[in-house]
Formats: sequence, structure tokens, C-alpha cells
Amino acid sequence: MKTEDIQSVYFVGAGGIGMSALVRYFLAKNIPVAGYDRVRTALTDTMTAEGACLHFEDNPSLIPDAFKDKESTLVVYTPAVPNTHQELNYFLDNGFEVMKRAQVLGILTRSLKGLCVAGTHGKTTTTTMLAHLLMQTPEKCNAFLGGISKNYDTNYLFSQQSPYVVVEADEFDRSFHWLSPYISVVTATDPDHLDIYGTYENYLASFRKYSSLIEPGGTLVVHTGLAFKPDLQPGVRQLSYGMHAGDFHAENIRMGGGEVSFDFISPFGNVPGIRLGVPMEVNIENGVAAMAVAQLCGVSDDEIKQGMESFQGVVRRFDIKIKTDKLVLLSDYAHHPQEVKRCAESLRSVFNGRKITTIFQPHLYTRTRDLYKDFAKSLSVFDEVVLCEIYPAREEPIEGITSRIIYDRLEEGVERHLIDSKCVQEFVKNHDFDVLVILGAGNLDDQMPALEDLLRPRS
Repeated sequence: MKTEDIQSVYFVGAGGIGMSALVRYFLAKNIPVAGYDRVRTALTDTMTAEGACLHFEDNPSLIPDAFKDKESTLVVYTPAVPNTHQELNYFLDNGFEVMKRAQVLGILTRSLKGLCVAGTHGKTTTTTMLAHLLMQTPEKCNAFLGGISKNYDTNYLFSQQSPYVVVEADEFDRSFHWLSPYISVVTATDPDHLDIYGTYENYLASFRKYSSLIEPGGTLVVHTGLAFKPDLQPGVRQLSYGMHAGDFHAENIRMGGGEVSFDFISPFGNVPGIRLGVPMEVNIENGVAAMAVAQLCGVSDDEIKQGMESFQGVVRRFDIKIKTDKLVLLSDYAHHPQEVKRCAESLRSVFNGRKITTIFQPHLYTRTRDLYKDFAKSLSVFDEVVLCEIYPAREEPIEGITSRIIYDRLEEGVERHLIDSKCVQEFVKNHDFDVLVILGAGNLDDQMPALEDLLRPRS
């Protein structure tokens, strides 16, 4: 189907962060949108208010008649939907054009200059930072973000005149192989999604394949020290970045008192006196990557400095709700051992000398099974660990795989608790905290408003 033939779009799994950005794209193009999601959320309510026709029962009879013409309706689905899904199979059985979200993004990266951020962790923050830096320029940008930008209260940005589209390149089920990047960042290649890839070698091979898709004349900006070996087309240059080393890096780093600043070192011109709007150590690296791409796109030094200082972050990424000398409360999406470790170390650097507690909900039985020892090691960087049961997402339970296998391997000296997620508010009500982070990709974040209400009087 040619883009000009699309008269309506139906989403099977409309409510996810990535899918909802595409919903908003087509709505902005004045193309009718309908779809299904498993649960109604604040985000689905927002999309309904913006014009999408959504329902929450897997039932082909609920598909509006206007979306049953296979010649004019594009169907977009999320890989999180099972292959037994009735609505998805209705469209497949009736010969509709059915695409993954990544396939649609791939079309957009071929029509605009795709600025893509891939990697095991850091994607969403880096992508959102980059989009915010480009929004400081007259041309602005298009962006499909993996989280809700706190600056714009959305996961989608639209510009009629910008030549750039910023995309989070998701390695889950090899979706990023549909993209055609002009510039790409690769943040990390730590093992993940081994339930999909089988082996770490296959995971690395997938990143190698992805690197081969960068367009001639484009650029790969890759973190120093990664295990994967790029396979670049002729005419694609490779540059490196890191916190302390690489073509792009930081010098004169100053942290403490809840503030972070540094000098940005670049082969295209240094930018001194960068101040982070979200002052976390991990955002130094994320910021270096975002600034590198912004520089390559012609963003000025002043625009870079202004953008980095005014960046407010991403919902659920070092998302600070309370910050006083008495109490800090924040939420973070970290759900891989390396992300957990980076979060803990960042908090320890910025809030030095304070007791740091995490309430952590592991995400997926398979990830817990494969990485439980690493989770225990990373969580042991915290002073106190409160473990909830595993959030299953798309999976069925695996015998013997519970949060207990992490709990039992936490290092000596770490205060520890094992509780039901339904008891989190009661636990918080009856305990004192200095710095508390609600951690993980499950549904604990749904309780953040209640937790904030409980803790704010103590701050």
C-alpha cells in the first residue's frame, strides 16, 4: 500500500508508548484512526479525546465498518499482541495490509532523515534529549519517542518543515531492522531479550545487521567499549562517545548537591558549561550522545546549552516527584541489571551521603531467570531493597522463578524486604525514607500518585 492510498489506520495494541506516537502521527495528518488495546489508561483516554476510536475487548465485531475496507485501511500491530489475537487474525485472514510499528517507522525514515537511537538501555532518554535539542532550532523536528516527554507532555512531535525524524530503534524481535537511519546512536549492547534471540551472539549479530542499514553519507555514533562489531556501508563514518573517553565525551564534571555540570568535548567544537536539567550521572553519557547528533545536524552551541539545561526528562526516567533536603522520591523505568546499576550509581553520586532505598518489581520471568544473579549484584548498590513479585507482561509463570531468587542473593549488609505489590502503599506508610526510587517496567508506577500523596507531608 502506498502512503497516498491510506484513508484509515487501525491499531491492534494502540495504547503502548511507541504505538500511541504513531496514532498521534496519523491523527495529525487528519487520517481516521481506530483500534484495540487490552486496558484503558490515561494515555488511551488522551488519544480518544484527540480523535481516536478505541475499544478494550478483543472482538472483531467491534471494528468500525469504516475500517473494514482492505484497499484503504492500513493495520498496524504491536509484537506484544499474541498470535491468537482475534482482531489481528481477522485482518490477516481477510488480506489487509498488516505492518509492525517498526515497518511504518521505516517508511518514515526513508522519507525523512532518520535520527535513530538503539541500545539495551538509555534509548528513551537519549532520544527525548535529542528531540528537545532539535526543538530549540527554527526547523524543530518530528519525533516518535519511547516515553512521555515532560517538556511537551507527549511522546510525539510534529514539524511540517523539519527534514529530521527522531526514532527510538527497538531491538526487541529485531524491529529496528526495518529502519533506514541517517545518523544512529548505539548506547549499549548488554545481553537482553534472550527469550527472543536465544544467545548473546545472536543479539550482537542483530546490532551488526542494524548498523549495516545506516545510509551512505550517514554516521554511526557508538559508545566506547561495546562488544558488537559494526558492519557499515561505504561512505558511513563511525564516531565514538562516552563519559570520559571517545570522540565525544565530558570533561570537568561537577556533581553534588543535586546538580550536575560539565564541558562537552567534540571534534566539531567544544561546548563548555553544560548544565543538566535532570541532574543524574547517567544523563552525562545520554547527553553526550544527544549533543553529538545535534551537532552533526547543525544545532548551535547556544541552542545545545539552552536545551540541555531546560530538558525536564521523561516520565518514568529519573522522574523526580519530590526533592528536598528531607526526602527525595522518584520513579525510573530501569528493568535490566545494567540500567538498575546505573540508576543506583547515579543516585549515589548526586545524593551522596544519603540512604537510598528502591522498591523494585522485576519485569518478565525469562529476564529474571536469565539475569537474576546480575540483578542481585546491581540491586546491592542500594542501601535498602524492597522486592515485589515479578510483573509477567506477555509471559506465563516459569516454575521456580520468583523474586525470591534475587532476594536470596542480595549482598550481605543490604536491608531487604519481600512484599506483594498490593502492599506497597502500606509499606511506605509505615517506613521512613531519605531517597526512595520506585524501579522497574511493571505497573508499580500506577501507584506513584498515591505514594507522592503519602510522602509529600514528610518532605
